[in-house]
Amino acid sequence: MHDPRPELWLVRHGETEWAAAGRHTGWTDVPLTDIGRAQAAAAGPRLRGMTFARVLTSPLSRAAETARLAGFPAATPSADLREWNYGAYDGRTTAEIRLERPGWTIWTDGVVGGETVDEVGARVDRVIAAARTIDGPTLLVAHAHVLRILTARWLGLPAVDGRLLVLGTASISVLGWERETPVIVRWNQA
Repeated sequence: MHDPRPELWLVRHGETEWAAAGRHTGWTDVPLTDIGRAQAAAAGPRLRGMTFARVLTSPLSRAAETARLAGFPAATPSADLREWNYGAYDGRTTAEIRLERPGWTIWTDGVVGGETVDEVGARVDRVIAAARTIDGPTLLVAHAHVLRILTARWLGLPAVDGRLLVLGTASISVLGWERETPVIVRWNQA
């Protein structure tokens, strides 16, 4: 029987050198570290026993490798799950950016030459809409900011409210329902 309220299972990719150093890692294709590969492999047993109707991944290698190591080598790449395009801030830390823009935050001040938070929100709205037409749960393997924005949009909040959530590397989260209300079922479990 079709469940009109399918779940979204979210996995953030494993550690990269840039993530470990606090560098904004957007569209630059930074690989997983050895620790990141171990984290990705450890996520697999936590997902075993689940049958996913669809498995999507960001096309960036850190997410695709996480999906593969977690046991989902046939995950379908989705450009809508690519991380936020940080433009000129890609590869830079918040502290470095604040030397030029005191008090800067990506959520309220945005980036130079990249996407707005609402543009990322529009991308994840497409992912959510498609997932709601699928019989069964969807697994998404992607990046911290895009998954935080996706969660805000799942909850019916503005994309900028992704700022209220945090995701550790290789964490697993579940978005579902309480009756007809979209909710967070499980969050940031490492």
